[in-house]
Amino acid sequence: MLTKYELKMPHAVYSGEDALGRIPEIFATNGVKRLVVFTDKGIEGAGLLEFPMAKVRETGVETVILDDLPAEPSYIEAQKLVDQCKQCGADFIMAVGGGSVMDTAKLASILMTDEYGIKELLDEPGRAKKCMKTLMIPTTAGTGSEATPNAIVAVPEKQLKVGIVNTEMIADYVILDAVMIKKLPRKIAAATGVDALAHAIECFTSNKANPFSDLFALQALDMILNNIERACDDPEAMDAKNTMLLASFYAGVAITASGTTAVHALSYPLGGKYHIAHGV
Repeated sequence: MLTKYELKMPHAVYSGEDALGRIPEIFATNGVKRLVVFTDKGIEGAGLLEFPMAKVRETGVETVILDDLPAEPSYIEAQKLVDQCKQCGADFIMAVGGGSVMDTAKLASILMTDEYGIKELLDEPGRAKKCMKTLMIPTTAGTGSEATPNAIVAVPEKQLKVGIVNTEMIADYVILDAVMIKKLPRKIAAATGVDALAHAIECFTSNKANPFSDLFALQALDMILNNIERACDDPEAMDAKNTMLLASFYAGVAITASGTTAVHALSYPLGGKYHIAHGV
């Protein structure tokens, strides 16, 4: 176990009943004038975007929605959305989606400059600094992206997925509201839940494990094992779904504290070459 360790987390995390109701407060605190929302067409088609957008409309804040993002974006596809974000004149970023959506939004938060792009960060991730504050609203309980400093992009020429890691990408605000995963298809709920399970186990068994990562990894493991089946099988099990959101977040915090291991390293070529769902 390491003798030196640290813990970095989002500035504020809101969970529980009507956690989305904190959006107006967050915007008021930060003087938000123009918002850019990262999401994808699947989220919009499922009607999920409407839940947070109803709260956004209460604030009267101008909003631009960027939704042209594929499920497993390459760094080139992610860069296109980042470039659109640069041009929209926003002063705050909100991401509503799964890992790819949140990862792209996190990259945008550190790329409001023409000095470098995502391609340059593949080689030098530490050079970027945060340019815009972010709010992450996950629509799956699994990736933990809302808690981590990581952004995963596909690199087609290498048939790989690559993780860009920079603590400047850690979200400023996170909202964990179970209404966002209430109608999540069982297949996706199971795959993303197992992803969070892998995060917890790997962080606990990592050579970089420490008291911070152990605390969050073990708690996540307990919560996942006791709730994942009900959360997947029962659409009305909102308590189990809320617990899975928390567990996914805790496992993401564990990643930030210690990192995953060979299991996740193996998933990058499998996902990059064969497009296997990450949790699977």
